[in-house]
Amino acid sequence: MEDNTINDNNLEFENRIDLSELQESVFNIKNQLGKVIVGQKNMIDLLVVAILSNGHALIEGVPGVAKTITAKLLSRTMSVDFSRIQFTPDLMPSDILGTSVFNVKTSEFEFKKGPIFSNMILIDEINRAPAKTQAALFEVMEEQQITIDGDTYKMDQPFIVLATQNPIEQEGTYRLPEAQLDRFLFKINVEYPTNEEELEIVTREQALINGAKIDKIETVISGENILKFRNLLTRVKVEAHLLKYISNIVVNTRNNSFLFLGASPRATIAILKASKAFAGINGRDFVTPEDIKNAAIPVLQHRVIVTPEREMEGLTSKQIIEQIIESVEIPR
Repeated sequence: MEDNTINDNNLEFENRIDLSELQESVFNIKNQLGKVIVGQKNMIDLLVVAILSNGHALIEGVPGVAKTITAKLLSRTMSVDFSRIQFTPDLMPSDILGTSVFNVKTSEFEFKKGPIFSNMILIDEINRAPAKTQAALFEVMEEQQITIDGDTYKMDQPFIVLATQNPIEQEGTYRLPEAQLDRFLFKINVEYPTNEEELEIVTREQALINGAKIDKIETVISGENILKFRNLLTRVKVEAHLLKYISNIVVNTRNNSFLFLGASPRATIAILKASKAFAGINGRDFVTPEDIKNAAIPVLQHRVIVTPEREMEGLTSKQIIEQIIESVEIPR
């Protein structure tokens, strides 16, 4: 058995659980994505944590910053079924969930499953579909099942929804309601690449490296391993004072004068799960305040609403959450 002692900030400690296989798998996933994707470390880290936390992710960014290609390539590193749904204004709920079709041979209606019946589902431009189509996702994202004509159909595991949206172009879009936003574990803001990354992107394109390497993305993790790692991460320890730290951060969103709507207890649980995953991929079987800070912003920023006055001043939910985190005393 491998030595499971690791060194963190020159302090040696021994894990109670073996996280080496999880760390190796995460390293391999990032290595495969690095063959094509330049930069975007934060997006990739958060997507991996979302998958390990059994959560869904909303990816927001302007067109052309690798939102869709990253999600597609991520699915290729895993031996799971993948489907992509392009949301449009004329998309109906049955186009996603499926519909009952009459079978002439048996003279009975049979349910024909829609593209939502997959392990990893990429929904492109989720805010382009009307409210009734968006609402069709409510049950499947939270309960991981759908109910059609009184019959319930369970989703195969793992089940992950990754959705993209453009924050700038609002014409012809339908704003996601708070109830649906709350179903996403993370909202991931994708930034422009740095100057150095931009140069690397155009250099690769000039050499046609991307075109040659997209098909060389290898499968490095199975669906069974994802489920095993999720179960392993439930054993990551969180001290009582850190549970209170998570609670204090969330409660402060409800008492903040800059926010019209604070976060619900679902956000508290989401931070707990995500902080365990952050600890696990860093090789620790215990959560630190830094893990909680890393989880708090992507968990909370889409679950709160800024007051109109502060929004007019240019304040964003992310900035307010950062202020809240700074104001909450870090437990020692």
